[in-house]
Amino acid sequence: MAKDTFFRKKETLNAGGYLIDLSSPKVMGIINLTPDSFFAGSRKPGVEEAVWQAGKMLAEGATFLDLGAYSSRPGAVDISIQEETDRLLPVVEAIRSEYPEAILSIDTFRSKVAEAAINAGGHIINDISGGQLDEDMFATVARLQVPYILMHMKGTPQNMAQKTDYEDVFAEVYDYFASKYYQLKQMGVHDVIIDPGFGFAKKQHQSYALMSRLEEFSRLQLPILAGVSRKRMIHHLLGITPEESLNGTTALNTIALTKGANILRVHDVKEAVEAVKIFTACER
Repeated sequence: MAKDTFFRKKETLNAGGYLIDLSSPKVMGIINLTPDSFFAGSRKPGVEEAVWQAGKMLAEGATFLDLGAYSSRPGAVDISIQEETDRLLPVVEAIRSEYPEAILSIDTFRSKVAEAAINAGGHIINDISGGQLDEDMFATVARLQVPYILMHMKGTPQNMAQKTDYEDVFAEVYDYFASKYYQLKQMGVHDVIIDPGFGFAKKQHQSYALMSRLEEFSRLQLPILAGVSRKRMIHHLLGITPEESLNGTTALNTIALTKGANILRVHDVKEAVEAVKIFTACER
């Protein structure tokens, strides 16, 4: 792993009373409660389906489960707060009932949805917009005192594909994190994880440029989440489909681990856990 001898990243996370050690990389399993997420294999719109998938992912070694009820794929259809909440809350409650030890990340950019899901048993807020699509999000996170995944994106899921102009993509994303983290820290938020937002308002070469310098984000002294699973940056480069992109995902996840990623957000937990085990064995 690339190491920075001057800066030391925060390596613990307090989620719902669980103290999680991120010095050893962890895996976050994706459960999409939507009918239109880009990878069909991740769609679990029914409560029973989602609970079954949660059990499978936990058995395979997932530390976190990331529940999303709003599709953020490019050009996705916008849905109401009520519809997002109606999709999400029954699943949060059902998973917490069946697997009370499960640590649930709530994938939403809406503060009202986030608060309702945390009150229903969620532990972490995963915001693709970094608070930019809901001015109340940062205050909500601070009040709830939950870990916050701060992702970089420009625009909205509906128009982000047209917002890919950067003079220096790494510098812009780094400055974004530094500025947003300062705001969060001033508001009393203790646990922040950063996610460069691969593929969100970024062309393929820009996503790879960020991956090539991923270890430099460690200067912010914050845990890093890498979310590349089955994304366009993989299947478009290789000329295949998302369904055929598991091997490419594993390769890119392994590269992310060598560059300091603390959390891998994935559709395929078993393969990601195996990659972490092999990586960790090489680091001993």
